Amino acid sequence: MIDRDGLVLSNVISSQTAVHAKFGGVVPELAARAHIGMIDTVVADALSQARLTKKDLGAIAVTRGPGLAGALLVGVNYAKAMSYGLGIPLVGVNHLEGHIASAWLADPAFPLPCIVLVVSGGHTHLYRREPDGSCALLGCTRDDAAGEAFDKGAQMLGLEFPGGPAIDRLARQGNREAIRFPRFHRRKSSLEFSFSGLKTSLLYKLRDMDAGERVRQTADLAAGYQEAIVQVLASKALAALAQEKLSALAVVGGVSANSRLRGLLHESAERNGFRLAVPPMAYCTDNAAMIASAGRHVLMSDPGSIREFDIQPSLQVEPLPRPALREEITHS
Repeated sequence: MIDRDGLVLSNVISSQTAVHAKFGGVVPELAARAHIGMIDTVVADALSQARLTKKDLGAIAVTRGPGLAGALLVGVNYAKAMSYGLGIPLVGVNHLEGHIASAWLADPAFPLPCIVLVVSGGHTHLYRREPDGSCALLGCTRDDAAGEAFDKGAQMLGLEFPGGPAIDRLARQGNREAIRFPRFHRRKSSLEFSFSGLKTSLLYKLRDMDAGERVRQTADLAAGYQEAIVQVLASKALAALAQEKLSALAVVGGVSANSRLRGLLHESAERNGFRLAVPPMAYCTDNAAMIASAGRHVLMSDPGSIREFDIQPSLQVEPLPRPALREEITHS
């Protein structure tokens, strides 16, 4: 729940981690069932914490995509019924634009235009965001998202799900310089990412170790693997700042909770003199406050754009990407 000024009144999260942990990843059918089982309780708790009733609501925002179709259907159908019953506007929000909006929840005065790095389990995108809220895609991953690389790496290391936090915790006990992993960079002028080769590198390193070595070096493996991911993320974000001649960077999405990435970016901001926005931990992973914030922006900027909508599991941020540059991969 947020008010008309954008102040967060409540932000209730019902985690499904325990539901999916034993499968090593999200199971779509179980996710949809968990949504059905918890949505009434979550809405009631959000209203209670905000000290509001349904009659106090002025509008509803709901994620229309991208995401798992079953889970999206649960949320959208519930929101449509609630909107119709209360006679209030309903805004269908792009989940990625919700993540982007999270950067301004804690720092409403963060300057625009700026570079936004959206980095999560399903997405690794660099955008230029303009003062009117529009975004231009500068680069994205050609294969795996950074969050997926964390999850798959953790699985290979025998760590629990979700993999990102598990690697983050273990890496603090290791030496990030002890075992070096390749950083895959496309040509300097490109802002694209690639993480599939990194997973293969970890697989080969584990294959070449005996059981005892794996146990002794698990923390170093986690630290080195994490370092390869965050160094690429940070370097591409800084390259985007330079290319676009901007001095403000927002980093959002579940991977923005990674302690090494946050530390590296704060060091870079101090050293290079640019503004940095990284959401508080509560707004890094998927949450309702960011969707409400993005919905508020739509209501305030273009109320006439509110219309009937359906779920869009493969939805992307518009406009379409700029033309891709010719590729060249270097291995350092």
